[in-house]
Amino acid sequence: MPQKLDRDERRRQVSEAAWRVLVRDGLEALSVRNVAAEAGLPQSSLRYTFPTVASVRERAVALVLERLQERVDAVEDGDGWSRAVLAQLLPLDAERRTEMEAYLALGTAAMTDPALRDGHRAAQDAIRDVCARALAVLAGGPPSEVEVRELHALVDGLALHVVRQEPGDDAAWALDVLDAHLAHLARVAG
Repeated sequence: MPQKLDRDERRRQVSEAAWRVLVRDGLEALSVRNVAAEAGLPQSSLRYTFPTVASVRERAVALVLERLQERVDAVEDGDGWSRAVLAQLLPLDAERRTEMEAYLALGTAAMTDPALRDGHRAAQDAIRDVCARALAVLAGGPPSEVEVRELHALVDGLALHVVRQEPGDDAAWALDVLDAHLAHLARVAG
């Protein structure tokens, strides 16, 4: 079993290295050679697990979804769960910012790369599901499809705006907007 954990950890490290290459150098620089160098691995070693740049891209998209699910699962139930879980969808720290920048680059690539579409769609579906669950908790029942799409669009838009601002700029405004929206939903529901 430890070998599997080592392999999984290595795949994660390689995917994170791919994110760093994407964020720093752009999609065109994402190659097995560049990712191997970033991960501190011999290229031949990386090719054993990820023989092509397509396999690196696919794994990088999958890691976005895994990280999202880990963060959402870590939010404890109780008062404030909806806000806390929605805040996990926003790039409010360096780690989530890197993740979001990589996700955006890979999402753009998914428009022309069929191999990335399923992974990107799965991530979008997961975000949508988080929005639906958050709304259901707030309203005490299932939300409408329009309400879910509205919240999903708001969260996606906030995330995009935060990632497009300078890395050191304060992103607390995004939580203020989210809080205002959730307060509006509470007033409408109450």
